[in-house]
Amino acid sequence: MAQQSASHSQEKSSWVSGLAALIVVAALVLYYTLIDQSLLIRLAVLFGGIAAAVLIVAVSPDGRRFIAYAKDSWYEVKKVVWPTRKESTQMTLVVFGFVLIMSIFLWTADKLIEWLVFSAFLGWK
Repeated sequence: MAQQSASHSQEKSSWVSGLAALIVVAALVLYYTLIDQSLLIRLAVLFGGIAAAVLIVAVSPDGRRFIAYAKDSWYEVKKVVWPTRKESTQMTLVVFGFVLIMSIFLWTADKLIEWLVFSAFLGWK
């Protein structure tokens, strides 16, 4: 019984999503079809269609789950302790310093390997 309910919910959700996609496509077609109308009317049709599609998806089961997920995510973001400007600057300088040290190390290693291969082993230079 639970599988049948889940399958029915998924079937309804895909049907609702298809309807929303069809409405967005229709709004786009109307936007380009009404080329002789004013820009305000064309934009109203376009944004009205998009708003209708969003509203239809929002009341679907998947839409309600997405809205709940977005609310939970926003709640979690509010709990994050963001670094201060001073901490961000210090960490950025640490990263730049590490990159500088690693670039010097890798350049030195590259030149050493180049010297070993070409001069010591092959005798080219």
